[in-house]
Amino acid sequence: MTGTANVDLKLEVVVIPVADADRSKAFYAGLGWRLDADFSFSNGYRVVQFTPPGSLCSVQFGTNITAAAPGSAHGLYLIVPDIEAGRDQLLERGAKVSEVFHAGAPGAQLRPDGTDDRVNGPDPDGKSYSSFATFEDPDGNGWLLQEVTDRLPGRVDPDVTSFSSLGDLSGALRRAEAAHGEHEKRTGKADPDWPDWYAAFMVAEQAGTELPS
Repeated sequence: MTGTANVDLKLEVVVIPVADADRSKAFYAGLGWRLDADFSFSNGYRVVQFTPPGSLCSVQFGTNITAAAPGSAHGLYLIVPDIEAGRDQLLERGAKVSEVFHAGAPGAQLRPDGTDDRVNGPDPDGKSYSSFATFEDPDGNGWLLQEVTDRLPGRVDPDVTSFSSLGDLSGALRRAEAAHGEHEKRTGKADPDWPDWYAAFMVAEQAGTELPS
């Protein structure tokens, strides 16, 4: 069939296999994740849903919800703007988090702790997408923190500008402020239309298109 507009396919939930729903509920609640649902049914089916702060995707677990072995979910990415701050917050809330590391070889971030190609410390050049930390839930489901400070071009829909958290919006405004300061230096005068300039910068930055100068 041709000429049909694309239908939105939004990834909103990932199911993770656990052995004890109550234990997992306590763990994720302790991390400060938002509890969205906890429904039980007469046939033994139970679904518990949590959403990480600032995330548009949630996780579900429970009983009779998946045939996968408990703890078999790995490489579950959690994106943070500051890897050290993200790690510190998880530690404060009871998670056992690895030291920050960067990959010495492609894909090393997805290999087990202790792998030789995991190099201690954040990426030495501060590159976006390149600094990591890991932790597990009580069953061994593996989570991967990844620091993302600049999105790759084309990574987002150029027709939609949105921010999933207060921190994301605040960060975008700060970057626009800094860039606009350089813009005023170049022009040698104050810009009375700075809100329009900020808006153009933030839209272009998120879409990965050319930034205003």
